[in-house]
Amino acid sequence: MTNAKVWFVGAGPGAADLLTLRAARVIAEADVVIWAASLVHADVLAHARPDAEIVDSSQLPIEGVLPLYRRAAAEGLTVARIHSGDPALWGAVQEQLDLCRALDLAVEIVPGVSSFTAVAAIVGRELTIPEVAQSVILTRLEGGKTPMPPGERVREFARHGTTMALFLSAARSGQAQAELLAGGYPAHTPVVVAYQATWPDELVVRCTLGELEATVKEHKLWKHTLFLVGPALAATGTRSHLYHPGHFHTFRRAEPAARAELRRSRAVAPPVGAADRPASPGAGGLPR
Repeated sequence: MTNAKVWFVGAGPGAADLLTLRAARVIAEADVVIWAASLVHADVLAHARPDAEIVDSSQLPIEGVLPLYRRAAAEGLTVARIHSGDPALWGAVQEQLDLCRALDLAVEIVPGVSSFTAVAAIVGRELTIPEVAQSVILTRLEGGKTPMPPGERVREFARHGTTMALFLSAARSGQAQAELLAGGYPAHTPVVVAYQATWPDELVVRCTLGELEATVKEHKLWKHTLFLVGPALAATGTRSHLYHPGHFHTFRRAEPAARAELRRSRAVAPPVGAADRPASPGAGGLPR
């Protein structure tokens, strides 16, 4: 039947009111709603129809969900497959997309709010501060259940000295701390440790990198925990050129005096926070 479709819906970090309008609409229209009770807050089910079939997938492998997709294809059903955070990040979505397409099922993805942006909002920080950090690295610690590809190591990513969001790593906080330090982050680098961000039992703690392992163990955290690391989490005193009166774009002209001042500052000002960044790798790949 041509109406059959599977929607992969990002539920966001936890709070039901952080669903997008599109996500709420898709869940409300679905014949079948599949969700993982271990990862998604039950409040999101309030958007489902009273007569919708609700399936908890927390104890099912992909093979346990596949019959639901087959039935959707045969009966022309709409399925909302709810994923925590954003399905693009560690969502095990690609394998499901492949299965659905093999069944000639239409598929569509609804993006969700990722936990790393939710945590940044909770602590009131921008992750890309001018002259301090203009990149955000999203990764996880190597050595877990899923192998990391060659070249993707926390130590190597840490050499950039920019903002890092470290997922799925709380159970090995000592290793995470050691790798981040070995990569060149100073021990005083600010860290945010966030457990169950936006859930009722949310816990968000600030510490330094040198205190990371002790902080995680003090609070007995080992899952559903995210680390934000980097100098941008404490930086102040910079401003974006976008809103500087000396900057121009299609909709605004620059003020001449401010434009000259901005050019002078670019020419003479050293990068803010440069002293806290990792040194260039020396012999043997270690920081000088």
